[in-house]
Amino acid sequence: MIDISIPGFKNLQLEFLVLDFNGTLACDGLLLPGIKEQLTLLSNNLIIHILTADTFGRAKEQLEGIPCQLAVLSKDHQEVGKLDHINRLGADRAVCIGNGRNDRLMLEKAGLGIAVIQEEGAAKEAILAADIISPNIISALELLKKHLRLTATLRS
Repeated sequence: MIDISIPGFKNLQLEFLVLDFNGTLACDGLLLPGIKEQLTLLSNNLIIHILTADTFGRAKEQLEGIPCQLAVLSKDHQEVGKLDHINRLGADRAVCIGNGRNDRLMLEKAGLGIAVIQEEGAAKEAILAADIISPNIISALELLKKHLRLTATLRS
């Protein structure tokens, strides 16, 4: 668990890290460099869930050896599937990271929503729904290890 009190924002008690796969952890179905190490380290404090429609059919193979739970969602109404997933976990206890329009509902509902802008870009709806915008996934994951960065960005 990660426990962070951010003045003027909220007290976060995060148990789950929920991530989009393509566009967030991977580009064209291939895991980005450094992700395996980052997620393995974060798995000591958070239960990791990865949600995807698995467009390229590589998610399971690419995530092999990473302590995480993979959920392959229907290609239809993914935004609802992602929201339902975090609601089952307890949305207020989840930090969610994504970049797509289909991530907007989970980013908005999560205890902490982080949108990332990478090679694929980010949908404006995802950006508007997030609490924080990060230039890439590694920077976003670093926020969860260096809590004062979150405090500096989100406090009143």
